[in-house]
Amino acid sequence: MSRSFLVGKFLPAYGNTFGRLPERELTSKGLSNEALKQRFRERGASYMRRRREYLIMGQVGLIMAIAMTTGAFRVSLTGGETLDYVMPDQEVVQMEEIIQTAQIEKPPPPPRPPIPVEVPNDEVLEDIDLDLDASLDLNEMIVDLPPPPAEPAEEEEEEIFLIVEKMPEIIGGLSELYKYVSYPEIARKAKIEGTVVVQIVVTPEGTPSQPTVLRGVHELLDKEAVQGVMQLAFKPAMQRARAVPVYMTIPVRFELN
Repeated sequence: MSRSFLVGKFLPAYGNTFGRLPERELTSKGLSNEALKQRFRERGASYMRRRREYLIMGQVGLIMAIAMTTGAFRVSLTGGETLDYVMPDQEVVQMEEIIQTAQIEKPPPPPRPPIPVEVPNDEVLEDIDLDLDASLDLNEMIVDLPPPPAEPAEEEEEEIFLIVEKMPEIIGGLSELYKYVSYPEIARKAKIEGTVVVQIVVTPEGTPSQPTVLRGVHELLDKEAVQGVMQLAFKPAMQRARAVPVYMTIPVRFELN
């Protein structure tokens, strides 16, 4: 596809001008190849001339602008007269430290005294024998009053041992415990199992007391374990040839078959 530029065909004319294509006689509107070359040379020379003129004019304009700016700063606009500006005296502000006063709290007023209420005294003493002739005999023997009742002595709490020379034993062995323990039916259906650890105090008489669940499984199993332990009988603990109370821990196992 060919495009026209100025005269003739663009590509052949341009290429022929710079010697890229073999010279051949091309004519466009009566212009020969030599005429086109001359026209391009004239246009190039005109472009370079205008460019030098623009550069010279730009430099001259820049020099004139700098000169005018410098002269404007050096020229005195007041004609040699100077203006003296006097600063007004500033007011001195003196800062005073204000001491915070402590607020004295007044005590509340005393409560008002109660208003006396007159109590009616309409009772008439009748049929009361008053011995107005009674006399005080200073030589009369003074009867001693009975002494006040003695306060009951506080019973000293017996010490509960943790470790003794001979620990208590379950009469019948641990198997005796499971005679009094039954598996709750609800817990069995719910498949609840585990070991309940019950702590008791074995008294010198061999009876269990003060049951405490140290480790529980479920409320139903805990209650059943405490109930079974409290029905056991024990050989009491011995310390220095006498029976003493002691703590004892009993595990109760609930296991589904």
